[in-house]
Parts: sequence; C-alpha cells; structure tokens
Amino acid sequence: MKEEYDAIADLIMRARKVVIFTGAGISTESGIPDFRSPTGIWSKFNPADFTFDKYLVNPEVRRMTWWRYREMKVWEIEPNAAHYALVDLEGMGKLDCIITQNIDGLHQKAGNSEDKVIELHGTVRHVTCLECEKRWPFEEILRWFEKGIEDPHCDECGGLLKAATISFGQAMPAKETMEAEERARNSDLFIVIGSSLVVYPAAYMPVFALESGVPLVIINREATPMDHRATVVVNAGAGDTMSAVMERVK
Repeated sequence: MKEEYDAIADLIMRARKVVIFTGAGISTESGIPDFRSPTGIWSKFNPADFTFDKYLVNPEVRRMTWWRYREMKVWEIEPNAAHYALVDLEGMGKLDCIITQNIDGLHQKAGNSEDKVIELHGTVRHVTCLECEKRWPFEEILRWFEKGIEDPHCDECGGLLKAATISFGQAMPAKETMEAEERARNSDLFIVIGSSLVVYPAAYMPVFALESGVPLVIINREATPMDHRATVVVNAGAGDTMSAVMERVK
C-alpha cells in the first residue's frame, strides 16, 4: 500500500480545496453497523417497512423506527482514526468540506467545524416536529420513549416528531444537495472514504468532480463501480489508510 499512500499524500499536498465524501464504511470502524452488508441493519429490518409515507400514517412504523435508533445507540459511539485525520486536514487549511451520507454526527464530534460538514441524509443528532419544526436533541426524545411515550408528538403543536434524517421516499434536502454538487465541481481533489457508491443521488457527487477534471481517490474495503475512473484506489480500512496518509502529509 506504500505507493498508494504516497500518491494520495502527494495529491493532498498539491491541493488547496479537498472535498471528502464519506459513507458507512468510515463509521463501521467506530462500531456503527452499515445498512447493506450481510450483517447490516437491513438484514434485521425490511427497508420497505420504513418509508416516509408509512411513517406518517402508521404508529407501529414510528415505534419501530424509534426502537431501531435506540438499538443503534449512536450517541454513545466515538469517532475513530479516520474521523480525526479529517480534523487534521481541516487544521492544515486543506479541507473545503466533508459531504457525508452518514447520520451519526461523528465528524462534528471528532472536531470538524459544523459549517464544513454537509449531511446529505440528515442527522440523528436532532429530532424535529414535522408541523412547526420545533427541534430537540435526540437524547431528550429518547428519554420520552423510555418513559413510555413510544410515538412522541410535539409538546407545542401536537405534530409528529421525526429524527432529522432522510427516510426512503422523502425528498433529499435541496440546499445541502445543491451545495454539495457545487463543492464537488469546484474542488481540486475529491476523496471517497467508506462508500460503496451505489446509493443515488448522493453517489453522483464523485461524478460531478470527475466532470470538472478533478482527481478522484477511493478508499473503501470493497470495490466500487467507479474504481476504474479513480486516480488512486485503496481497498482497505478507512482508519489505517487515512492515518498512514496524514503521517506523510504532515
């Protein structure tokens, strides 16, 4: 891997606007299960049961959704070496932004600036009322659940509460999606970390970078459909790879 690490480090040192695109693979190393592997979340739940439309009309779907979030215990998870490497990249002034498919908030927990992280699929750190848009920390609503309120509603307007995530059938956040595309096109290095690049429209982001002639680096344990278009591909763990790369950059 030494040649690949050297090549990625060289690209970073020559870049001024590095855009990082992260998927579930960066967070599995912190203990958060992915969705699509044989032991992932969708091996235990049927994703067709958790659409946005069903959430709106079916109290049982809502209860199961809250139960699933409780089982994930995202609020107890700590960032790993890959997350901290991106904090170092920001500290060097190289990081333009992180575009993430993840909902866990681990980039911010590691120390990346809030305005450097674009969350395409929302976040589990907050809960919002679908009517009046009142907002709570996720842990507070979980305390309601533990007191027996398994289908929580807003304490002001009575509207449905939902984690601030994007469910199946729910529209992608327009502002974040547009900003992510613009950042991808205007970067001078685009690095994918821990994404299989099969979930669209998020997976268009490296395509936008390539359309602008931006070098593409892919770091993922498994092959992706875009490996053949990348300048450098590393099929290995995110933490080990980014630690080795940043040692060279420093």
